[in-house]
Amino acid sequence: MIVAKLCKRPAMSTVSVYAVFANSEEAERIGRLVVEERLAACVNILAPVRSIYRWNGEIEEADEVAAIFKTHHWRSDDLMERIAELHSYEVPCVVTWPIEKIVGRYADWVEDTVIRDR
Repeated sequence: MIVAKLCKRPAMSTVSVYAVFANSEEAERIGRLVVEERLAACVNILAPVRSIYRWNGEIEEADEVAAIFKTHHWRSDDLMERIAELHSYEVPCVVTWPIEKIVGRYADWVEDTVIRDR
């Protein structure tokens, strides 16, 4: 059995960027592009989510697609800006979630993918 060791790096070396898209096609298109551009090591496109929100003074509901991108904190601003630039929404939800603990080999892979192998 392999035992994964938690990373001893600063807690913010790897971050998750959470975004919500109009549909799976948009999430996949943007996800593939930012991975190709090495802004993200990977993206997990989640099942549709039901969103309830206030927009222009009205309560709205929509089926959307959430995605979680993994990147190094040095690349997170560029990633967030790129997602917003490519996004179909006027006001897209694109936020960073810090990662408190991470398996060291996974953190190495993320860093190698978006920083070292460039």
